[in-house]
Amino acid sequence: MSKKIPLLIDTDPGVDDALALLMAFADERHAVVGLTVAAGNVGLEHTVRNALKLCEVAGREDVPVFAGTADPLLHPAEDAAHVHGRDGFGDVDLPAAARGAEAEHAALAILRLSHQYAGELLLVALGPLTNLALALKLDPTLPQRVKRFLVMGGAINGHGNITPMAEFNIAFDPEAAHIVFSAFPQTEVADWEATVAHGLLHRDVEQWLAADTDKARFYELISRQTRLWSEDSRGEYWYAADALAMAWALQPDGATRVERRPLAIELAGTHARGATVVDWNRQTGAADNTALLLAYDRARFERQVQAALGLVD
Repeated sequence: MSKKIPLLIDTDPGVDDALALLMAFADERHAVVGLTVAAGNVGLEHTVRNALKLCEVAGREDVPVFAGTADPLLHPAEDAAHVHGRDGFGDVDLPAAARGAEAEHAALAILRLSHQYAGELLLVALGPLTNLALALKLDPTLPQRVKRFLVMGGAINGHGNITPMAEFNIAFDPEAAHIVFSAFPQTEVADWEATVAHGLLHRDVEQWLAADTDKARFYELISRQTRLWSEDSRGEYWYAADALAMAWALQPDGATRVERRPLAIELAGTHARGATVVDWNRQTGAADNTALLLAYDRARFERQVQAALGLVD
C-alpha cells in the first residue's frame, strides 16, 4: 500500500463533527495525525471531552487530542447547544474517556505538525477557525507547508443557518475566519448551502443506525436528539455538514462541480456580520482564493457515511 496522507483535523465536536471524524478514521488512505479542538458547537471543556471519547469508542486512542481556544478572538458568541445538546453529544451522560488531552496548545500543535508533514499535510477545519488564526499569527508561513486546506463553513449565496446571511462556524468568530481566508492562497470550501443540497433522508439514516455495529449504536445514541430536532424543524432531510466536507477531503474526485472565486469575510454590518461574500462576477480584481463545492457524488457520500458506521468496508 502507498504511503498514507497525513490528516490534521481542527474540530469542535459536536454530533456532525463526530460523524466526520468516524469517516476519517475509517479511511485507510489517510492517517489522522491529530485533533486540534476549539470551542464552537459547545464550550471547550465539552468539545475536548467529546473528541477524547470519540477516539476511545473508535479504538483510535493513538490519535493525540490538543485543546485550543475557549473563546472567539474578539467578541463573545453563542454556541449551538440547542442543536447538539448541552454537552455536544446529545446529553446522554457518557462516561469520560480514560485519557486526557495533550499538554501542547492546539495552535502550537498545528504549527509543529505542519513542519513534521511539510508539503504533505491535509488540513481540514470543521469548526470555528480560532485555533488556525492563532497559529497564523504565531507563524504566517503556515500555508506554505500545507498541501490541501479544506474548511466546512460559510454560506456562499447568503443563505445562512445562524443568521439570515451567515453560517455558524464563520459567524462564531468572523475575525478568525478573515485572518485564515486572507492568509491561505487556496482554500477548499464546503459551505452550508452545499450541505443543504446533499441532505440525507432521515429514513435512510435511521436504517443505517439500526445496524449491529458498535459505531452505529454509539452514533445513534449521541445523534438522537439532534436528528429529532432536525426532523421537526427542517423536514425529511438531515444535514450533515461536517460529513460532506470530510467526504470531499477524503475523496476529492467525488466532487462533480467546483467553482473557483474570490471570497472575503464580512466583519461589520447589523445584518451581514460573518457572511462569506463571494465575488461571483470577479468584479473586485481579487484572486480566486477559494474552490467552492457545488455538487458531490451522492452515492459516494452515502457510502463513506456507511463505512464510518461499520456497515461497509
